[in-house]
Amino acid sequence: MASPIELLAAYDDQLRTAAETHDAVTVTRHGPLHLATFRGGRGFVTYRDLGGADAARVRALVAAARDHFAADPAVGRAEWKTRGHDRAPGLHESLLEHGFVPEEPESVMVGEAGALAVDVPLPDGVALRRVTSEADVRAACAMQDEVFGGPPRPDMADAVLRRLAAADGTELWVAEAQGRVVTAGRLEPVPGTRFAGIWGGATRPGWRGRGIYRALTAERARSALRQGRTLVHSDSTEHSRPILERSGLVKVSRTTPYLWRRG
Repeated sequence: MASPIELLAAYDDQLRTAAETHDAVTVTRHGPLHLATFRGGRGFVTYRDLGGADAARVRALVAAARDHFAADPAVGRAEWKTRGHDRAPGLHESLLEHGFVPEEPESVMVGEAGALAVDVPLPDGVALRRVTSEADVRAACAMQDEVFGGPPRPDMADAVLRRLAAADGTELWVAEAQGRVVTAGRLEPVPGTRFAGIWGGATRPGWRGRGIYRALTAERARSALRQGRTLVHSDSTEHSRPILERSGLVKVSRTTPYLWRRG
């Protein structure tokens, strides 16, 4: 089994910069920053590291990123994705100064797919399946929106449908009981890496604590192995982190998204 230090190194080497922006509409470089714009007017800031920048340089980088996205009227919002293990003096203060608002931090979880691909018994009447039809995808995404407590986001279902149509290895899995989706989650292989991401895991409140999410995670891990991906990663809330830890993933860092919105 890889050590936490080895897993963090693999995360930094394989999952930052190009891996996060491969499907962007445009990517502009500014020093160490990769400034990406995606469909729907979403901006994104990523980097491998900040090259030892001091606080003044960090502030200048934040200002440049904000100005870059503010100059493009098609961009309505932009995210600066921080990692807790980075050396970035004054980053939090600079982001706040330039209009970026922090959201809830999440745990960066990494582990070997083989550790997750175990047999997990399901409750009676619950079955797992991979969904591909538009109706099934929209039903699963609507359930996730409901569980996460936000407004319906048809753009997320649109994005999943585009990736499924591109046949890039993305998969959407659900657990159903009596014809109703009770758990859902995506598998997203990362091009050019050993990784696949497990995203969007959501379970209806009345079905939690019964092993369904863990079973869905195991099924996605088996699918990752079939695609030749030996490592799995996820940004996890405090609801899913303990489950992933029991399955063999390790918390290697913390990430906090800071969002800038036009106007």
